[in-house]
Amino acid sequence: MSKKIRVAILDDHQNIVDGYVFRLSQYPQIEVAGVFSFGEELEPALAERPVDVLLLDVSVPTAPDNLNPYPILSVIPKLLQAHTELNILVISMHAEQRLIRAVMEAGASGYILKDDQSTARDLGSVVLSVAGGGIYFSQKAHQLYVRSQIREGGIELLTLRQLEALSLCAAYPNATTGELAGRMAVANSTLRNLLSNAYVKLDVHTRAAAISKARQLGIITPDSSPLQM
Repeated sequence: MSKKIRVAILDDHQNIVDGYVFRLSQYPQIEVAGVFSFGEELEPALAERPVDVLLLDVSVPTAPDNLNPYPILSVIPKLLQAHTELNILVISMHAEQRLIRAVMEAGASGYILKDDQSTARDLGSVVLSVAGGGIYFSQKAHQLYVRSQIREGGIELLTLRQLEALSLCAAYPNATTGELAGRMAVANSTLRNLLSNAYVKLDVHTRAAAISKARQLGIITPDSSPLQM
């Protein structure tokens, strides 16, 4: 009997997860090995039970007590380094071309838009293709990715490491420089340099302004956390 393709799902919308599970259940060679609602649940689970394909929502909350978006631009390279057989397929409602570019440069194997009904129907086939080393885009996402190769609006493109740093700052807004540097496994001075160079490119002067500007430009995950009452 051939080895099953093990799939994990990180998405905090139960109805969407149910749809993925239903589609994947039509393929006997695919096993849904884990479903997670918060980003910080993911890494310990994969360390214990690795999977072949991760379906990753870009705007999932970090933790129950931290509803800021999980810093996927920092997490994707770490996961791929720790799990050499892992393939990451991003599925998102966000169609910002710079975000798509950043996700692919971080090492994802594809970017699917949640309103792409054709791909949703064929999700099992897409997962099998990605597990075999392929890549997959929704048609609109591919068009945006190609367009993102061109410098736009006079904004100099940030490096992947600068985007990782900003992504972490957005996920952990109260963290110290030392704590953020620890998450990136770099020296404090390196993190400060990454952020200061990002500030220059974005023409801002503070961490909060950089996060806000990066979200406006669509180069890090937008803030989709619910309003606190």
